[in-house]
Amino acid sequence: MAVKHRLARSAFSALLALVATITMGCPSRDKVTAQGPYAREVSEAIPRIEKVTGLKFKKQPVLERRTKEQVHAFLVKQFEDERSQADLNAQQILLRRLGLVSEDFDLRALMLDLYTEQIVGFYDPETKVLYVIDGAKPEEVGFVVEHELVHALQDQYTNLDSLLHIKGDDDRVLAAQSVMEGQATLVPIQSMLGPAAGLPGGWEKVRQLIRENQGSMPKFAAAPQILQETLLFPYLSGAEFMRRYQDQGRAGMPFGPNMPVSSTQIMHADAYFGGHPEKPVSITLPAPQGATSTYQNDMGEFETRVFLFQHLKDQNASVLAADGWSGDRYMILHSPHGDGIAWVTAWRSAVDAGEFRTAMQKVFTARFPKVQATEGAQGTHLVANKRSMVLTGGDVNGHSVVVYVDVPEGDRTDVLDLSKMEIK
Repeated sequence: MAVKHRLARSAFSALLALVATITMGCPSRDKVTAQGPYAREVSEAIPRIEKVTGLKFKKQPVLERRTKEQVHAFLVKQFEDERSQADLNAQQILLRRLGLVSEDFDLRALMLDLYTEQIVGFYDPETKVLYVIDGAKPEEVGFVVEHELVHALQDQYTNLDSLLHIKGDDDRVLAAQSVMEGQATLVPIQSMLGPAAGLPGGWEKVRQLIRENQGSMPKFAAAPQILQETLLFPYLSGAEFMRRYQDQGRAGMPFGPNMPVSSTQIMHADAYFGGHPEKPVSITLPAPQGATSTYQNDMGEFETRVFLFQHLKDQNASVLAADGWSGDRYMILHSPHGDGIAWVTAWRSAVDAGEFRTAMQKVFTARFPKVQATEGAQGTHLVANKRSMVLTGGDVNGHSVVVYVDVPEGDRTDVLDLSKMEIK
C-alpha cells in the first residue's frame, strides 16, 4: 500500500538522528586522519560498524555533499520513472478506495514532500555513493552518516537495489526494508553504547519521541496514519527484529535465503525464529468480470492492521483482527465508470477469517455511519457516495478467504470468480 521506494529509507534519517541525540547524546570526537567531506564522522564510524556487525568494508565508501535543491531534483527524477508512476497511481487508488485518504489526495506530492522535509543524508545503491545534505545540523550528521554507512556495507554483501525493486509484493519489500533499516538503526546505537546495549527506554520511547517532535515535521504530521506508520515500520520494528536476530546468536545480516518474506515475520518472533517459519500463501487472482485489471500487489499483515486501526481507533481489536493473516492480493480495477479494487485476504483458519470479516463490517459502520449495510446471498452490501461495496467470504483450495470489492455504483460487484482463484 505505502510507497516502497529505494529512497524511502532516507526519509527519517534526521528524525532518528534527533532521537539518538536525545537518548544517547553526541558521539565522541577523537582525532582522525581521513580526508574529504565529513571525514571525522566516517573515520569514527567505520571501525565501530565493523566491530558490531562482524563484517569488513570491502572498499572505502564514497561520500559526497549535495544541496537540498539538488536532492529535491534527484527525487523528482526518481518519481518520474515509469514504474514509480504506476505504483503511485495504483496505491493512490487503493488508499482512496479503502477510505484512508480523501478523493482529492495527491500521493506523489505528499511523498515528495516527506522525502525532502527532514532529509539529512542517504545512500544510493545505484551510484554507490553516500550523500549528505549541505547545512545539516552537526548533532544529526554523526548518526546519519553511520546509519547510511551501514547501508553501504550491506550493499557490499548483497544487492540492495534488487531487494527494493521486487515487483508486485510490497509486503516482501517492506520486510526487506525492515532488515536493512533495522540494522542501520540498531548498529549506531550499539556502536555507541556497546553491542549488548538496547535503546534507553526501549522502542516505545522512540515512538513517543517521534510523535512529540512531529511539530518540527509538518508534512509528516499531516500525512495519513497509514503512511506515517508504514514509513516508520522498517526503522522501529526492523530494529526490534534485528535485536531478536542477534539474541538468537546469529551474526551478520539475514540476507539471501534467510531474508524475512513478510511483515508477519518481522512482527512475530515465532513466524521467523520458530521451528516452522510462517511464509505467506501465494494467491493467483482470476481475470475480473466486468472490468479490467490494471495493477496487482499485496498489503501484508502490518498494513492490514493499520488500515483497521485508522478506521476503528481500537488497537487491540485491530491487532486481533489482523492476526491470523496468511496472505493477500489486491487488484486495481478499471471500467468505463471509473476505478475500483478487489482485495482478497487468506487466513489460517475459518475463525480468523470470521474475525476479520466482522472487523470489516465495523469499518463499514465507521466509514458510513448514516448508511445501513444489507446482508444477502452475495454477502454484506453497502452503497454510498455513488459506490458499491461488497464483503464476502469463502473457501479456496482449503483456505478461508475474505473478499472485499469496491466499484462504481452500477458496476458488477461479483468481479472475482472464486472457483478460478488459486491459493498455494
